[in-house]
Amino acid sequence: MTQTFQIGPLNHVGVAVPDLSAAIETYRELYGATDITTPFDMPEQGVKVCFVNLPNSQIELIEPLNSDSPIHNFIQKNPRGGQHHVCFEVADIHEAVREMSARGATVLGEPRIGAHGTPIIFVHPKNSNGVLIELMETPKGNH
Repeated sequence: MTQTFQIGPLNHVGVAVPDLSAAIETYRELYGATDITTPFDMPEQGVKVCFVNLPNSQIELIEPLNSDSPIHNFIQKNPRGGQHHVCFEVADIHEAVREMSARGATVLGEPRIGAHGTPIIFVHPKNSNGVLIELMETPKGNH
């Protein structure tokens, strides 16, 4: 294990929603959010997403594209939606995979490209007090 490995800044909080358009309106009307990205499909992950940009972070709104989506199961259990995951940046996703495994965590799947266009992994909630953790390689050009 490398004792120097650690998570970086909070990048975003993922919120699963049954209706992306309605959720966007909630953030606009209720919370006054003005900087919200245009929704886009990620068919390889079975989701449609957009980001509510905040001064210090983002909220990722996630809607399932179909019943095969992992978010679909979450919405079935939580019909109104809810917090799905918390995402932290890491310098190197492959180092993160090695370290999570060495430290006894369950990494869900292989690194893949996430909504920010950079490699991501997820760490099982059982390893993090019930919270699904996304680790995202810091996008190039940031920080």
